[in-house]
Amino acid sequence: MILYRNYPRDFRYQIFNVVLPRGGNCFVCREMELTGITELPSGGHLVVAPYATLKETGEARNGPGTEFRNKPLRGDGGVDLKWTPNADTALDATLNPDFSQIESDVAQISVNQRFALFFPEKRPFFLEGVDLFDTPIQGVYTRTVTSPRWGARATGKVGATAYTLLVTQDRGGGSVIVPGPQSSDFAAQDFSSIAAIGRLRRDFGRSFTGLLLTDRENEGGSFNRVLGPDFQWRPSENDQVTGQFLYSFTKTPDRPDLSFEWTGREFSTGAGFLSWLHSTRTWTWRTTYQDIGDAFRANDGFVPQVGFRQGRNFLGYTFWPTNFFLSRVEPIVVVNEFFDRESRTLNRRVFPGVQFQGKLNVDGELDYNFDAVRVGDKLLQRKQLAYFLSVSPSALFPRVSISGFLGGQIDFANAREGRGGQVSLQATSRPTEHLALQFNGDRQWLNVTSEEGRQERLFTASVARLKATYTFSARAFLRAIGQYVETRRDPTLYTFSVVRRSGNFQGSALFSYKLNWQSVLFLGYGDNRTLEESGQLARADRQFFLKVSYAFQK
Repeated sequence: MILYRNYPRDFRYQIFNVVLPRGGNCFVCREMELTGITELPSGGHLVVAPYATLKETGEARNGPGTEFRNKPLRGDGGVDLKWTPNADTALDATLNPDFSQIESDVAQISVNQRFALFFPEKRPFFLEGVDLFDTPIQGVYTRTVTSPRWGARATGKVGATAYTLLVTQDRGGGSVIVPGPQSSDFAAQDFSSIAAIGRLRRDFGRSFTGLLLTDRENEGGSFNRVLGPDFQWRPSENDQVTGQFLYSFTKTPDRPDLSFEWTGREFSTGAGFLSWLHSTRTWTWRTTYQDIGDAFRANDGFVPQVGFRQGRNFLGYTFWPTNFFLSRVEPIVVVNEFFDRESRTLNRRVFPGVQFQGKLNVDGELDYNFDAVRVGDKLLQRKQLAYFLSVSPSALFPRVSISGFLGGQIDFANAREGRGGQVSLQATSRPTEHLALQFNGDRQWLNVTSEEGRQERLFTASVARLKATYTFSARAFLRAIGQYVETRRDPTLYTFSVVRRSGNFQGSALFSYKLNWQSVLFLGYGDNRTLEESGQLARADRQFFLKVSYAFQK
């Protein structure tokens, strides 16, 4: 174990009970063994937690803004089970799980994006042993399980070998990522499937080797299976070599009505990753190579881009100023290039920059990007200033962050160069000991040259989200979230038809009371509205729900 204290005022002081030399890249290698502990509780702990829900929903009968109707009350139920037969093993099972109390995702701007966006997992059942799924190629992304009917999981450790095995049935109803070299698409998951994910990792001192297996067996006979090893080798305190190789076997559904790729055909190929990191007190460099085949698919993972080779090189030199506002300054240079299978440049980025840390827990980075991006057969150029700054100004505002870019941008939808920017703001405030506020704001815009030669605004996209949590006690809290998303476009600047204005508003409130981690009561409300071109927020649907769960323990 390592004891750690963080003191984020003035400078950010980090105090440990072990020595962590600057330049070392292995944190857990410094951990100390805790000995002399006796009379700990034995294994065999069993928790059975049935739950019941009561929901009342309403929706616009023929789309947002039309006649609203309330549906009758509907009840449902299920059960969660957890058994720890010994100190090294945990067995979890769930039947008809309900995640209605999980807070909504922080919205991301999707306009002018070529690849699928990543959203973190929040559902408790899928978070057990989640660190074991952390590999260079993201072969596991449990949010691909959209609507689980049941699930079972074993997680544990035998000597120096850690493992986890997850099996679940997915009712479907979500989307499947259809990846490509220049963009990804989505296909409706209009079928059920069985998903199985297994992971082994064996430690050898400071190094480890691992094995990953995923399998998605779909209704109708289609499948996606991925298998391969990975490793991390630490030959010294300053060097770390990481690698992974995966091979996928795929038979697509015979559903061309859902995706042009889904014709029932079979294909297979591999994906590889290799990286070498070297760090000292002053110098840091990393070189990385990645190769993902055209036919590689990871339907239980998150690999939205395939059919490319990537080389990335990073070089940085760190200064450690004293008696100065900044306590760490690191000028960097990064060269990153993607090639397709015909060796054509997909994306080339070269940027000098500087990373820094200092008083008030300041953490920041400033880069100037020189990019070349392929869109179809065109190789388009952009130059932009990218920035990030995070600070802890006071106890009232323990964390404020701003990030984004300014300068050249590419209109991917219409394959042309333009100019634009993005500003993202995140702030946390604690007005009282019981109230916490979290704000997320994001705005992105893009200007292009019209046929008349004028610079005009193609689109402006905005996201604003506020989450307020009032904690009554260690057992009870009230959470409210409001999130507004809006995109404004100029249809005359597009080569295809678009709406002038679109967006939505999502509001929710949740009261939670917990006796323990599984004996809980949730009372919630959700309201969704769609933004019309006129600017009105038309009511789409809303829901009241009550959820009660009680843990029987042995």
